[in-house]
Amino acid sequence: MSKPIRCILLVDDDPDDNFLHRMIIEDSGYCDTVKVAETGHQALQYLVDTSSTEYCSPDVILLDINMPGMNGFEFLEEYEKLDPVYHAKVVLMMLTTSLNPDDENRAHRHGVVNGYKSKPLTRQMLDDIVKTHFSE
Repeated sequence: MSKPIRCILLVDDDPDDNFLHRMIIEDSGYCDTVKVAETGHQALQYLVDTSSTEYCSPDVILLDINMPGMNGFEFLEEYEKLDPVYHAKVVLMMLTTSLNPDDENRAHRHGVVNGYKSKPLTRQMLDDIVKTHFSE
């Protein structure tokens, strides 16, 4: 059986969260490749640098809100300006520790956001993403 997700891009400045989320994704067996960008700027650069030998077009982007330099909302504003060829193929999910209900409402105002979840990423969240967006 082939894996439903070829590539997931984690956009989060917290190395502990990235380590945990990578482990959960890899243990799930759903995904071939996990890429990490620790800033919004790095993520945008990764998305447009398709000539890199390390590049894989993400099927899923998991985006934190609270990051230095460029927060998740600022990332979304720049992401929406990109040619759609650089967007995630299926899902862009906000994954955050923010408990502010205004953040969730603000996230959903962006047409590219498919969901809003609280950290940490769980196996159940991945199961739901696959069931909702990758089942035939």
